[in-house]
Amino acid sequence: MSRTEQHSVLVTNARGPSPFVIVCDHARNRIPTRYGDLGLTMTERVSHIAWDPGALAVSRKLADLLDAPLVQSTVSRLIIDCNRDLDAPDLIWTLSEATRIAANEGISAEERQYRIDHYHRPFHASIETLLEARRHAGQETILICMHSFTPVYNGVARPWPIGVIHGVDARYTAAVRDALAAEDPALNIGWNEPYAALNGVTLTLERHGDGRGLDATMIEIRNDEILEPVGVDQWSARLARCLEAARLARGGAMAV
Repeated sequence: MSRTEQHSVLVTNARGPSPFVIVCDHARNRIPTRYGDLGLTMTERVSHIAWDPGALAVSRKLADLLDAPLVQSTVSRLIIDCNRDLDAPDLIWTLSEATRIAANEGISAEERQYRIDHYHRPFHASIETLLEARRHAGQETILICMHSFTPVYNGVARPWPIGVIHGVDARYTAAVRDALAAEDPALNIGWNEPYAALNGVTLTLERHGDGRGLDATMIEIRNDEILEPVGVDQWSARLARCLEAARLARGGAMAV
């Protein structure tokens, strides 16, 4: 796969012929050198508060299976959350679950703008550039936003191994849910779980999917399912089949 890297975003296989485009907002836990360790321990910096463990591994494998483009952020969401609008209170986290991020408290307007200009805007601009090129080429596009979630949050267990989340248009997400259920009727599929658009966590989905009138969905996999290669392989293969089945159910042509 060809790769083009900017400071805060990595675009892989931009000319992939697949109708699918994979986006991973919380792919990395990298903290740029200028921020040191944000006052956090190593354990905190590798935990879910800093990124979505396993989401990038699934995104890469899925992109390979589908021959699809992949756009990923290369900085931790603790620097700025690329899946939040600019006026969201958690655009720059100061408290994540029970962990205080003191280094983000009371940052200046200049620092906030720096993070927007250097990390948030380039990520979304790269998605826009890719999608616009596909539109000009007359290429079908379905946007897939990949995430992972913790098995327990604030002491509450989350039983779903996978959740599917929609923006304004629920139709493609419903087709994905139906495809997953058809493949494994016993699978506990979360509908708008563990998050929903009302929680303010679907910026990428709504801006680049609904905003362009594209079929789109956000997929959340419980991270204990995808921390080892066998789980990554299983979920990637399952999603590749189900995303295409959902596409066909929506009237798409068979992928080349």
